[in-house]
Amino acid sequence: MSARGVDHVVLERGEVANAWRTERWDSLRLLTPNWLSRLPGHRYEGPDPDGYMTMREVVDFIDGFARVASAPVRTRTAVTSVRRVDDGYRVQTGDGELHGRAVVLASGAFNRPTVPSLSAGVPASVAQLTPFGYRNPDQLPDGGVLVVGASATGVQLAAELARAGRPVTLAVGEHVRMPRTYRGRDVLWWMDRTGLWEERHDAVDDLDRARRLPSPQLVGTPQRATLDLNALAGMGVEVVGRWAAVRDGRALFSGGLRNVFALADLKLERLLDSFDAWARHTGADAEVGPPERCPPTRVPVSPRWQLDLASGEIGTIVWATGFQPDYGWLDVPVVDPKGRLRHEGGVVDSPGLYALGLPVLRRRKSTFIHGVDDDAREVVEHLAGHLAGRR
Repeated sequence: MSARGVDHVVLERGEVANAWRTERWDSLRLLTPNWLSRLPGHRYEGPDPDGYMTMREVVDFIDGFARVASAPVRTRTAVTSVRRVDDGYRVQTGDGELHGRAVVLASGAFNRPTVPSLSAGVPASVAQLTPFGYRNPDQLPDGGVLVVGASATGVQLAAELARAGRPVTLAVGEHVRMPRTYRGRDVLWWMDRTGLWEERHDAVDDLDRARRLPSPQLVGTPQRATLDLNALAGMGVEVVGRWAAVRDGRALFSGGLRNVFALADLKLERLLDSFDAWARHTGADAEVGPPERCPPTRVPVSPRWQLDLASGEIGTIVWATGFQPDYGWLDVPVVDPKGRLRHEGGVVDSPGLYALGLPVLRRRKSTFIHGVDDDAREVVEHLAGHLAGRR
């Protein structure tokens, strides 16, 4: 905005990097390696480029960018309403009202945890929480833990709880399997170098599905370890199917784990095939290790299809079932019945209204730290044209 001469202000409901300060569990690290953390005029410069930032380091990194950019941030300024008016938008905050000819919604896609309605059938004796409320294993009551969801969050929490000695059951549905490293490089090095992350939203075959894909099964650790279902089974985590229903206090799980695993394995094979083809075509074979293949996901011999939640076996359920944006404060009719913002590459379906930081907003990398720069540049270009009367 500053580079385009656009007068602007950034409103933050808490402190800079508020979500990382207040809504993350203690051991969380970024999924992306440090060398990939880059913003305009600011990038990781520490001694461990192949490591993964801790929660505190992420806060410091974003704080540092705010200082470098001299961003006009107003902290502790919660937005309670955005309304369309004749010459722009009226923004109501806890500190009063502002007016702008354009508004950029940069509140993200992960404001609220998604909890399925079947949670209402869980017996009162079982504690329920989401990743927003989870901090560490010590806070949970005694007993086993049922983690629901096997994307990045679910597998990380299942692993942490198993290492803490808790009996863990993991309910698995559709998931994206991915190794931490491939042919000696971080798997995200391959995503970056091959250009997969640069694929634009208007080139994606099924954009709606791409925007709803689960996050890959990755974890950032000093050991650069792969955390897939095989690794979890090796830790003693019991794998069951997708939680389909609750009946008389019993959790009922769907069958078909073999098919779910086979699909995830097939997609992984295709991804690795694409990496190998790129390496052969570009000559990168000489700078990486030989091709590898991951072993198939092991199917439990006889997975349970039900679990008596009233028996005392399970003391806690952790709902790692995804997140969604929160537009309860947006009083402009641009949200569909499923709570998703109607936009085309960040240009929202209302003149002068824009968005950043949503999945596959303009590219596949849109929700990652390093993906914001390109998206922001193009969105601001459109915004500047709108203010100049060209759009």
